[in-house]
Amino acid sequence: QVQLVESGGGLVQTGRSLRLSCAASGSIGRINAMGWYRQAPGKQRELIAAITSGGTTNYADSVRGRFTISRDNAKNTVYLQMNSLKPEDTARYYCNLNRLGNQYWGQGTQVTVSS
Repeated sequence: QVQLVESGGGLVQTGRSLRLSCAASGSIGRINAMGWYRQAPGKQRELIAAITSGGTTNYADSVRGRFTISRDNAKNTVYLQMNSLKPEDTARYYCNLNRLGNQYWGQGTQVTVSS
C-alpha cells in the first residue's frame, strides 16, 4: 500500500506564494514518478508538474516559470513551490505517485487565491 499526505494549502492573495508538501509512505520503491495535479470546480483534473526519481521535471504551460517541483528522496517527500499566484490557480491540489504503472493519490489540499 502507498499513502500520500498533502499539506500546505490555504488562502492567499494574488501575487503571493505557497509551498505544498506531499509525504509518501508504504511500498513506494526507489524508482517512481511523482506529480501534482489540480482540479478546479467544474473542470477536469490536470497535471501541472511532475518529477522523476532521477530529478527530471515537467510543467504545464500555465504554471511554467511560476511553480517549481522538487523532491527529497531521503524523506520520500515532493514539494511544489508556487510563486506569483493568480486567482485562476484556485483549485484542489492532489499529489500523485506513479510506480510500475500504478497510480496513487492523496486526498488533496485546497488552494484559494483571492484577487
